[in-house]
Amino acid sequence: MVFGVILAGGVGSRMGNVEKPKQFLKIGGKPILIHTVEKFLMHDSFQELIVLTPTEWIEHTKNLLKKYLGEAGSTVKVLKGGSTRNETIMNSIAYIEENYGLDDDTLIVTHDSVRPFLTYRIIEENIKYGLQYGACDTVIPATDTIVHSEDGKIITSVPDRSKMYQGQTPQTFGAKKLKELYQSLTEEEKEILTDASKIFVIKGEQVYLVEGEVYNTKITYPYDLRVAESLLNDQKNGK
Repeated sequence: MVFGVILAGGVGSRMGNVEKPKQFLKIGGKPILIHTVEKFLMHDSFQELIVLTPTEWIEHTKNLLKKYLGEAGSTVKVLKGGSTRNETIMNSIAYIEENYGLDDDTLIVTHDSVRPFLTYRIIEENIKYGLQYGACDTVIPATDTIVHSEDGKIITSVPDRSKMYQGQTPQTFGAKKLKELYQSLTEEEKEILTDASKIFVIKGEQVYLVEGEVYNTKITYPYDLRVAESLLNDQKNGK
């Protein structure tokens, strides 16, 4: 079974002085979250689509799904997120285990709610390679030079850019395996390892690379909202 897991637990502190988390801000007349959910609803591979959000925004999320997506929105399960990204993912796995059970073929396609420009292909390949390899991560090749600094003041090294990639989402994992790996971490490791793919890597598990898109961008800053509006206008105009 394959489950879509949309992570909408952020509070959007880097968006500036806004009254609501960034996933609820509008682009093209609809909340960012709704654009993202729509992309997942286009796929019929998902047993269920799960959205995880802060407790105080659960009812608001349900109301938005109903308002903008109607009956399709009512099929989306809204759950409480955790205090960290990985805890939020664990909450989704706990729900899946309780209601469907977990086996080696249970797959979760996790995605940032504020990346509304993912494509059908990206989701399709995440499912394909997630089932084939057990874990995969969406990336694009790094176009800028990456520098490494130990102290934030002086360059320690300059990695070979041809081997560097920028991480995006979705990130897709075997749910049972991710749960086992996460539970094997110490509390200190859980504090440090905020990215689920990194958990697989440090535990010696392979993570396959899925080719992302430059425009599969994360809406983080006010500037990103303006870029997102422009992208939507281009899509509407067939550019």
